Amino acid sequence: MRICVIGAGYVGLATAVMFGKLGHRVACADIDDRRVRDVSSGRAPFYEPPLENELAKLVKSGMISASKDVVAPSAESKFIFVCVQTPSLSTGKIDISALKAASRDVARAIARTNDYKIVVVKSTVVPSTTDTIVRQILEAGSGKTAGKDFGLCMNPEFLQEGSALKDSMEPSRIVVGSSDKRAGDALMRLYAPIKADRFRTDLRTAEMIKYASNAFLAAKITYANEVANICRRLGIDSEDVLTAAGKDPRIGPLFLTPGLGFGGSCLPKDVRALRYKARRLDYPAYLLTAILKVNESQPNEAVDILKDVFGDLKGLKVAVLGLSFKGGVDDVRDTRAVPLVAGLLANGVDVIAFDPMAMSHFIELMPTIRFASSADEALSGVDACVVQADWPEFRKIGRKQFSKMRNPVVIDGRRCLDPGKVETAGARYYGVGYGPASSE
Repeated sequence: MRICVIGAGYVGLATAVMFGKLGHRVACADIDDRRVRDVSSGRAPFYEPPLENELAKLVKSGMISASKDVVAPSAESKFIFVCVQTPSLSTGKIDISALKAASRDVARAIARTNDYKIVVVKSTVVPSTTDTIVRQILEAGSGKTAGKDFGLCMNPEFLQEGSALKDSMEPSRIVVGSSDKRAGDALMRLYAPIKADRFRTDLRTAEMIKYASNAFLAAKITYANEVANICRRLGIDSEDVLTAAGKDPRIGPLFLTPGLGFGGSCLPKDVRALRYKARRLDYPAYLLTAILKVNESQPNEAVDILKDVFGDLKGLKVAVLGLSFKGGVDDVRDTRAVPLVAGLLANGVDVIAFDPMAMSHFIELMPTIRFASSADEALSGVDACVVQADWPEFRKIGRKQFSKMRNPVVIDGRRCLDPGKVETAGARYYGVGYGPASSE
């Protein structure tokens, strides 16, 4: 089968590699020159080694190719997967300009041939986008009719950055929304080798499933953070509380680790977009608003802990370890490191920052702070450090590094360190949701 994947970001490249591994020839189309060059050379445009390793093999074997041309590979393919980004606007509404542009290119491809093609939207879009905007563009640009001359499906992704390929090959579920049975049946057959629970829906339901999933994950993280914040003020270790709570099968243990808030390309954007859509329907979306409010203030927990320890923070030197939105990725979209650093600077703190992979991206966001070339350098001479992203190498920091600190104080913003090991290595440990703290 010939497949075209439009967009060589996380979703597009993971989709391309998955279908390449299943034996299909995949053409990746992207308007970005650098991404096309990277993919053509077998390199991923982002940090994800397992995905890149498989990509290199498939490019070398000729199963995956890349091009800036969207129309030609779309015209030659049976399935056309649209995987372009839909970032947030300042209002929370999603920006679908890239989706519209891709749809116009696909419409031109459909117009070139009499073959029945299946257009699959994998980009995250609010309900009613595929069956109105995308459909209208495809029909107007091709002169053909959806459900008759070509198929239209909505196939949401449920990937986590850092494990995109694994999540593609071993998904928790496969959701196919379609405008007609023929298109839905064909897409389900394409996924036949993948073992997972399957759901057939209409287009809007498929779009909503994605938002319902991400909104719940955001709510669960926010719940864990809220409980942890209260626990710290009571002098209670929230780890015991949340671990026990997670044993309830109605709650479950996943996404119950407290931290400095959620970031990345999906959860913040999707919660904002769903709230915007709800408000346009005259529904206030109180829970979604609360989730965003707690998440925005959560990085202040690290600042508050520092104040508990030191009092006045003016003139303090603090290292921030981890600048990506989570460990294992180089993505700084909505990273909590930005409000964390901003909060430290507002209190007169001298900040030095380090991340194993995301440094170049973060420098574009906050170019005026100091950066270190290693964790060792970042810790030298500082009064405290805040672990903002859970990179595995930070768990190995010990006595040698702590001895270089002027005041060996560690604020664990991701609860990824062992408090006992930190204390044994000569540093004072404090964490989100971890005492000691003043209480009444």
